Amino acid sequence: SLRFPQKLWKMLESSKFQSIWWTEGGKCVAINKDLFEVEVLGTEGQQVFHTQKIKSFMRQLNAYGFTKMQWNFQRSASLPEFLAEEAAASAHSQILYYYNPSFNRAHPWLSETCRRR
Repeated sequence: SLRFPQKLWKMLESSKFQSIWWTEGGKCVAINKDLFEVEVLGTEGQQVFHTQKIKSFMRQLNAYGFTKMQWNFQRSASLPEFLAEEAAASAHSQILYYYNPSFNRAHPWLSETCRRR
């Protein structure tokens, strides 16, 4: 069976999953938390990992050296723009971003160096 980083890589490269993708530039992994729980971890999901809990999956990410990133939005001064940005930020709150310097779409061979801590 594949190691965790290899499973993650296959998911990111697959078109079967809508809940997980590479961010622009391929340096971070983006996960739509709610959709991931249904699509991958749920009983009707793809069952890629041996867990049904998002917290266990996040612990695996941490164990392999991934760190959670904050997605920063620049806020506008005008009220209509600010409100629109707040709506976008709210939608983004369901998106988790994880970074690992050894997990980069442009350098697939680096993923072999991802080891469990």
